[in-house]
Amino acid sequence: MRSIAALFGALLVFATAGAATPVPTPGWQAVWATATQRPGDGFNWSTVGFENQSVRQVVRVSGEGSVLRVRLSNTFGTQPLQVSGATIARSAGGAAVHPDTLRPLTIEGETAFRIAAGTEAVTDLVVLPVVPLEALTMTLYFADPTGPATYHDQSHRTSYLAWDDHRSDTAGDVYDVTSSSMYYLAAVETMNWLPRRSAVAVFGDSFTEGVGSTPNGNSTFPDELAEQLAAQGRPRAVLNLGINGNCVTVDSQWLGDSALTRFRRDVLDQPGLGTVVIQEGINDIWNGIWLQGENMALGGPPHGVSAGELIAGYRSLIGQARAAGLRVIGATIPPVGGSGFDNGDRVRFAERDGVRKAVNDWIRTSGEYDAVADLAAALADPADRDRLAPGFDSGDHLHPNDAGHAAMAAAVAAVLD
Repeated sequence: MRSIAALFGALLVFATAGAATPVPTPGWQAVWATATQRPGDGFNWSTVGFENQSVRQVVRVSGEGSVLRVRLSNTFGTQPLQVSGATIARSAGGAAVHPDTLRPLTIEGETAFRIAAGTEAVTDLVVLPVVPLEALTMTLYFADPTGPATYHDQSHRTSYLAWDDHRSDTAGDVYDVTSSSMYYLAAVETMNWLPRRSAVAVFGDSFTEGVGSTPNGNSTFPDELAEQLAAQGRPRAVLNLGINGNCVTVDSQWLGDSALTRFRRDVLDQPGLGTVVIQEGINDIWNGIWLQGENMALGGPPHGVSAGELIAGYRSLIGQARAAGLRVIGATIPPVGGSGFDNGDRVRFAERDGVRKAVNDWIRTSGEYDAVADLAAALADPADRDRLAPGFDSGDHLHPNDAGHAAMAAAVAAVLD
């Protein structure tokens, strides 16, 4: 891998020395990313971690490049993470990979490497050309106990587990245990000779993460946005940085650091980013009290927040994004009538939904965003604007189905430069 890096360095020096005009330096761009979380109880492997096990995970990139690297995260680990070996390949469906594309992942030329607690690491360069909407498979082998794992709880994509070292297995039959979570992966980044800050980060909660969409269907809101942009002849890398249940103002052990806490790590630190879509707030309005329960919250207001508190949070995010040179798109909060948030207490519902409507009015009319994607209008039932349209309802009257995710994507695509 060092020889690959040296080759790129030599090519850059040659191109710069021989050119009549300056040549842009190669730049990294994230083409897939996820928001990492603290280990959490539930139907996942994060609290137990791994020992003498191989974890195989599939992602779909939305950008292109001829050379890539993988960002691995031990952000929430309490001990150094020893990776005994890792590979990457093009997916052949399920846990299978295309044998001729299998490549080792190394760090500083070593196939086994360590990532310090509380940090991330990027692999060496890998020559593996990728195109938008292509699936890649990464396998991590852990010979020694990892301890609790940094992970993403609901990826809406299947991850696979096998005992012993199967990082080079291509058929995938040995991977007979599955999870819907993702472990230690933070991003896939590609190098391009003509770098451009064009990637789009969609930063949000369950609506962004993809709750209600078909598992393994590539039909989450950010997936749909990447597909629609490609179909329109303006392909862009689109990053899904949503966390189910996430809040703007409240940190949670289970539902992720708040938007204010994680914005730099999950958004601003992504290379090649040009635009951020901010889609958050529904859980601050409705879940403020619940998130303060035992073992849930790490801090924040012990109540459903006011419109003013939520707007102050948005302004902080907007300011940080603008300081980083990003274009900022605001997304309105969809209706929740008939959902679990609507528990029959009409007085409480009217008060809380009044906060939602006040916040949406501010998003639409304040002029503080560069553009607004009106998700509330896109998803609402024309006969009852306080509810999801039946054709967009996944069944819980809160989260959109595949058609609803496509409608959200269309609303964003319409205002995206």
